[in-house]
Order: sequence, then C-alpha cells, then structure tokens
Amino acid sequence: AAAALCPRAALRPELGGCSPSAGSRGRGRGRGRGRGQCRPGWSSRRRSSASLRSYGNEFLLDPMEGESLLESSHTVPAIVKMNQKSTHCRCNVWVLIFIVILLGTASIWHSGDTVSRLTSREAGYLEPEVRIALLQNKHGSGDTCLSIPEQDRFDCYPERDRVVTQKLCEQRGCCFAQDITDSSGVPWCFYPPNFPSYILGNRTPTELGEAGELTRKNKTYYPRDILKLQLNVMFETDHRLHIKINDSTNPRYEVPIEVPRASKKATSPLYTVEYSEDPFGIVVRRRSTRTVLLNTTVAPLFFADQFLQISTSLPSAYLYGLGEHRAAFLHSVQWNTLTFWARDTPPQESINLYGVHPFYLSLEPDGKSHGVFLLNSNAMDVALQPTPALTWRTIGGILDFYIFMGPDPNSVIQQYLEVIGLPSMVSAWGLGFHLCRWGYETSNATWEVVKQMRKAGMPQDAQWNDIDYMTEYRDFTFDPKNFASLPQLVADLHSHGQQYVMILDPGISSSQPPGSYWPYDEGLKQEVFITNASGSPLIGKVWPGLTAFPDFTNPDTHQWWFENLLQFHKAVPFDGLWIDMNEPSNFVEGSESGCPSNELENPPFVPGVLGGRLRSQTICASAKQKVSTHYNVHSLYGLMEAKASASALMKIRKKRPFVISRSTFPSQGKYSGHWLGDNRSQWKDMYFSIPGILNFNMFGIPLVGADMCGFGGSTTEEMCVRWMQLGAFYPFSRNHNSQNEKAQDPTAFSESAQAAMKRALLTRYSLLPYLYTLFHHSHIWGKTVARALLFEFPEDRNTYSIDRQFLWGRSLLITPVLEPGASSVAAYFPRGVWYDFYTGSPLVSTGEFIKLLAPLDTINLHLREGEIIATQEPATTTWVSSGNPLHLLVALSQNASAKGCLFWDDGESLDTYERNNYTYVEFTTDKNELTSKLLHVNVEATYIKVDTVSVFGVKFQPSKVIVNGSPVPFSHSSNQVLIVDKLHLPLEKEFYISWS
Repeated sequence: AAAALCPRAALRPELGGCSPSAGSRGRGRGRGRGRGQCRPGWSSRRRSSASLRSYGNEFLLDPMEGESLLESSHTVPAIVKMNQKSTHCRCNVWVLIFIVILLGTASIWHSGDTVSRLTSREAGYLEPEVRIALLQNKHGSGDTCLSIPEQDRFDCYPERDRVVTQKLCEQRGCCFAQDITDSSGVPWCFYPPNFPSYILGNRTPTELGEAGELTRKNKTYYPRDILKLQLNVMFETDHRLHIKINDSTNPRYEVPIEVPRASKKATSPLYTVEYSEDPFGIVVRRRSTRTVLLNTTVAPLFFADQFLQISTSLPSAYLYGLGEHRAAFLHSVQWNTLTFWARDTPPQESINLYGVHPFYLSLEPDGKSHGVFLLNSNAMDVALQPTPALTWRTIGGILDFYIFMGPDPNSVIQQYLEVIGLPSMVSAWGLGFHLCRWGYETSNATWEVVKQMRKAGMPQDAQWNDIDYMTEYRDFTFDPKNFASLPQLVADLHSHGQQYVMILDPGISSSQPPGSYWPYDEGLKQEVFITNASGSPLIGKVWPGLTAFPDFTNPDTHQWWFENLLQFHKAVPFDGLWIDMNEPSNFVEGSESGCPSNELENPPFVPGVLGGRLRSQTICASAKQKVSTHYNVHSLYGLMEAKASASALMKIRKKRPFVISRSTFPSQGKYSGHWLGDNRSQWKDMYFSIPGILNFNMFGIPLVGADMCGFGGSTTEEMCVRWMQLGAFYPFSRNHNSQNEKAQDPTAFSESAQAAMKRALLTRYSLLPYLYTLFHHSHIWGKTVARALLFEFPEDRNTYSIDRQFLWGRSLLITPVLEPGASSVAAYFPRGVWYDFYTGSPLVSTGEFIKLLAPLDTINLHLREGEIIATQEPATTTWVSSGNPLHLLVALSQNASAKGCLFWDDGESLDTYERNNYTYVEFTTDKNELTSKLLHVNVEATYIKVDTVSVFGVKFQPSKVIVNGSPVPFSHSSNQVLIVDKLHLPLEKEFYISWS
C-alpha cells in the first residue's frame, strides 16, 4: 500500500488475508498499510451505521430514533426504589419479573438471589433501598437467553481472531443465538443473567468516601483471575467522583502521570453512589435529577491479570470523545467498537490511530452532561451498543475511573483538565501560519519558497523542514551538501521576525561505526535506550535504517535529549520541534531479532489493534523501560517524548516551548500540540479534520490542526483554496504535503487562488488578539478554543450532531465549504442574532439551517450576539501585527448588551500570567455605552492603542457619540453598524464610549 512512498518497506497482508482496499496508500515514512476489506472474526460481529437523515450537507440522527433513545434514560432498568421494606408476598415479585421479561425492558444482569439490595452511604445516611428484578437460569437456557433484547446483549466472546460457534460460546457458560441474516452487529455469544461475578463486602468509610472488598468464587475463562480486589470510592470534589478497583494483594502497574490528590471528602457532592453487593455493581446518579450516569450492574465485572472488563449503561446515545479515531464527532452506538493502542497508520475509519484518550462526554436527556475518564494506558477496546451502553475492555493495569459532573459540556472539560493538567500557554508566533513539505530537497529550495511567500505578501510565521534536511535521516544532523545554507536560512527567518521548526524522529541510528555518531554512542554509555529481554538495546528499523529507541520514561534520557538538542541548536538555532513517528513507529515487527514468545507478546485477549498483534508496526511489547514493560507504557511514548522536548526547549531558548507531536496521551497539552497525521488530499479528509480538532480540544490539547490541502496525494486548486480557508481557523494552522506531489504552498497557485488564500490568512491574523485570549483561557481555566456548537447550546438538540461547523470560543461561528463545486453552504444557526463578520449585517434565527452564499474567495464567519472581540490590523507576521492598532467588534444582543475581554503580554516569555507580567481588559456594553475595565496592566499595554470600534446592531440613528466626555465623528450604516474610528485610545487606560 505504501510502495510508491516507501520503497524500502516490504508489503505484506495485515488483516488476516484480507486484501488492501484500493487507494489506501499511506505515508511512506509511516509505512501506512491499507485497511482490509474485512477483519478476522467480523462475521460474528457486524457493524451498521446509525440511522441518519440528510439535511443538505448536514447529517442528523433520525429524530424518532433520537427521541426514543433520549427518553430511555436508563434510570437503572428494572430497579424499583423502595422507601420501606416490602410487605407484598413473594408471588408478586415473580409476577413483576414475568411482566418485565415480556416487555423486554429488563437489561439488568444478575446472579444469586432474586432480590439484591442497593444501598448508598453518603453524608452519614443511607439511601432508600432499591431492588433489582432478576432473570434466573444457571446456565442460560434458551428461553432465558432469548428473553434478553438484542440491544441489551453484552458480548461474551469479543475475540476477533476466530468465528464464535455455539460450542465455544457455551464453554464460557454464555448464551448463543446465531442469526446469519442479521448484519447489525448483535453479538451471537452473550452473557446470561446469572453469569458469576464479584461480591462486595467489608464496606468501611474512609476519609474521602468508602472502601470495600470484592471477592470472586468462580474463576472465569481468562487465565490468572484476581480473586480479591480492593474498591475505593472517593468523593474528591463536589463535581468529581473517583472510583478505583485494584488488586488488594499485589501491586499492579498504574499510569505514571500526575493527578490531583484530594485531602478531604466533598461536602455537597452533585452525585449519589449506590452499590449492588451480590453481584457487585455501582450506580452513580446526578443528585438533582436522579438521572443514572453510571450503572455497572448491566454486565459482569472481569479482573484477570491480562483481561479487565466493566460495562455501564449510558443515559442517552449522544456520546463524544474516545480518541484518537477518525469518525464523526458524535459516535455511533450501533455495535461500534473503538480500539486504543498508539499506532502509526494514515488516518482511516474504524482503526486505532496515533493517540490514546479514554475519555468520553455524555449528554443526558435534559441537556445536562457528564464525563468519564479511565486512567489506563494498556491496549483496550471500548464497545458501544444501542442499549445504549458502553463496555471498557483492557488488558492490563487497573480500573481507575474519574466521573465529572459538569453539568454543561464546557464544565465537564474544565473538570477533566483539573485531573490531567491544563494546557501550556502557546507562543504568539505559534498561532501564525506555518509552511512545510517533505521534499524541498535543499535548503536553498526551502529558502526560495519563503522568499516567494514574502513577495506575494502572504502571512507566514514559521518555515519547517521534514526529514530530508538530515544526513541519511539521522537525528541532530543536517546534510552538509544539500542543506549547507540551513544556518543562513534560519538567520534570515529570524531577521524577518519568522521562526524555524525542524522534525525529529525518536529512532536513533545504530549502524554507523563506533565513535562516529555521538547521539548513539553517548546513549549507549548513559543506558538511555529501550532494551530487549536480554538487556541489550532493542534494535528496530526506521528511516536511518537500524535504530535504537530512547526510553523517555527514564529521567536520564531527558538529560541526554537536552544535550543533543543543545549541541544542534548551536549550529542551527531552531525555534520549535516537530516530533513524529513517536507511537513509536518501527518498520519491522517488534525488532530485528524478533520478539520472545510469552504472555506479553501473546496475551490471552488482543484488542482490535490494526495488524492483529501488539508489536505490529512498533517494538516488542515485552521490551523493557525504566517505569515498566513496553506492554504497559507503549501509548505513553509520545507524551514522554513531548515532556522531554518541551523541557529541553525551555532550557535552551528561555522562552515558551513550541512542540507538535503525532502521538498523544492525556496530559499532553501541558507539553505539546498535535497535528492530525498523514491525511490525504481528499474532500472527506477536510471534513474529518473538524471532528478531529473538536475532539482534541476536549482532550486538553487545543493547539491542533490538520495538514491543509492534504499530505498524501496531489490537491486541486479549488480544494486547496477551500482547505486554506478552513485551515485559517484551525487553532494550529499549517500547510504540509509529501514528496513527489505537486507543490501546494499558496504561491504555487493562480493569482485568484492566492488572493483567496491571502484573504483567509489575513482574516486569521486580524483575529489573533481574540485567538490568543482564547488560548489564555484554555491555559488558566481549561476552556476549549475550537468548540462544538453543542457546548454553547446544549438545550438545542439540533446541535448534537453538527460537525461541519464550529466555534472559536463562544463568539465566532465558522462555516466552511467542504464539497467541490459549491457556491453556497447550508449553515445551522442556533436561536438568536448572528452578525456577518465582514459586514455586520444581522441574521435572526429561530434555530434553523440557512443557505449562505459561499463564493470561492470567502469563508462564512458570524459573530454571536452579546459578544465583544478584539481584532487587529493584520500584517504578514505576528510580531509586526502585534504592534498594530486594535479594532473592537461589538455584537449587541437583543437587549443591546455585550461583553468581552482581551489578554495581552509579550507573546513569548515564560509564565507571564503566573508572574503578573500581563494586561487583562474587560469590555462591557450596556445602555448604549461601551466601557473598558483594566483588571491588570503591564508595560506591553503601553505599546498598543484602540483605534476603531464597530458596534453591530445599533437599531437607531445616533445623533452623537461621546468618547471619554468629548464628542467625536462617527458613521452609521443602513445595516445597523455604528463605526467610530481614529480613536487612538491607549490600552493601558480605561475609556468609555456612548451613543445616543
């Protein structure tokens, strides 16, 4: 599949004999293989799409299906709340059970007694008792099994490497119901109601909540069951619940990232917790509405050494997050399994990609939302089904859950980032336009592109180089022949206020003579490389040939990495780092000498990883690292490399680090941004970039974007114009393409195309004060930068599936064109007034799709009513732009009010907010008066002035405008826009402007 791009990479079938699909070429350096037409075992686990209806270019869940799913909010099916002990005779219970079975509403799995009591211990009192109606049949008889509705069947045979048969299924004590005519994905093998599980006992109060002991009497069908577990339920804050299940006897691997440690129990939690003792289960409710958010009684708990599984019902089918995958923003719950294991492969649907983010956001029937995070880095599957329900299935570590109560989507993300860490503050130049390609071939050719961009007046803040700048693809080198002028190029960039970013791959060349390549020689000396079972450096194969892999879980490796970067920086003073291939990628399977045959390489259950084996396109799972085996820490590789890279850059440059990483894990936003990988020049790739940037903003990595115009394949002029327009509103904006493809930098196209691209980029640069302020809010409070409409309008169900539009913050609505040949676009506008960004003309919506004109030179932008944003006269670099006058855009609400703010500093120094070296201004409009209020001020504010104010939605013709007590000239247009210019108001002084 990648022969044309990576001739050294040997091709072989990857998916159990299934042939690669046509057109599945991947990026050569990643040796991307084609996705097969089928996957092993899929004959017993088929997929189907969610019911969709089309509205122009927008796809929404079928309203009838959506309503029914929302109404079935799963307030613990078949659980009856009781305020006192029952006095009814036992026969009434059986009548109730019989009715429940007939109606097909019982989705609760159970074993043991007919009735089990769920109790909740919170704030010193017991919750009223509730009962679970049980279905009894020791071995799952045909009648009992068939009584379980299809959507409530939890998969008992998730293995993908075989077709499940009745014999195999019944050997596990499970129900078997085969339907070869059903292609929806309903499992043929599923748990009976009484499948053995754990029993909860010895519950005791703790300082933070409650602890208990979980015991299992019967072993499962996976080896090395852990028969005694420790349960800890911690009421950490009013909005955060922490549930941890671990081996009570032997320590197990836990993810080595920093998380907050609560010191006291929450006093007014927004949640309640209830327990089922036999079999064990937990039910978490929202206290205010009694909505069930988590209900693990729906299927049995597994906790073996290499197989951990727990299921829960969901309050609705509206589920988001769970990355990194290529999919719509709204996940399908129609028997959809998502796999998590960092993997180098060109983005495709239905496979595991570069990063791992086991976090989801779920909407509740009333529009409230909550989030759930499983802190686990082992390979896993997350299975979604139309109950709706979700199953976590991982092969190591522990079950370490955080539940975030919101209650709105923005609050959920902020609470999640309180656990994994807030994003770092980006340098201002990092928000400019970046340009790169693999295949410049020389530094002079790279330099020529930079000169052409300047000549065209095209904004550009950073020039990048891919691996072709290196000597034989070796890190910390540059080609002395083809890139001899690289140091001079970098000096030229710096003299024009521009920056240079270079790529680094983690694989360190190991095949050169001893003493000839310091990074490898010193790495051997300091023992910084990942080792094999015998203790020798594991040798794989990447771009330079045979390579060793640094162990970034080792603190000594961070120092070695810094020393290498420092030496190279003395020759080529780079400004940022692009760390690629850090899943880590390997062109041979495991290592040059293979991998041992053991339980780490061949676990009893393998999630649906691309290639079918953990070592596929990476190193051996049994490889040894400082913290643990690679089996446990594989998906942390990119995170740990980013941490080392950011630390090194801060030491070298004494400024904010700029790092872009391909592989990511929770807390990565503290150290790097992310690009969405090796996409292709296709319209669908352009669309998928929007769900991608929305997801990574949820994951706490707001500095994210896709390769504009596509990396693989050749773009068309129309596609590249439209993609540059969209990419001008990615938080991270970079055009990048592959070798042996047509050039796609803006100056490679016609004058009309260049004009359209330039207009989009200048619009971005004019909005940099607002964008920079959004990144400050992300850094301080954990707010998203690129934002889904549902985050601002959770009461509007029409927004739940919208991912062809997005917001910057809460104020700016972006509506790109995502199809060829289009001159208009269907845009959804939530209820309210929206102002055309370019003209200020109002659009009043009742919550509807509206057709907008979209000529090739325009991307539609609209300001939300009630917002004030600061813009700036744009220039071709952020450095020059930062000295230009400000322009305030005031979008009046229907009651003529608005508010906004501006964060301002020098754009590069470390910790300016933490050191009080910044300016922060609030703007407020009410009763026909705009005022500025200084919350904090520093010297940077003295260099900038507010020159123009445009007020959208002034419905009357003003007779006068007063600025700080003096009348000034103004204009008022027929589309209700008031403009006051030539103000020259110092930002460091408060001002007021009134009109009447």
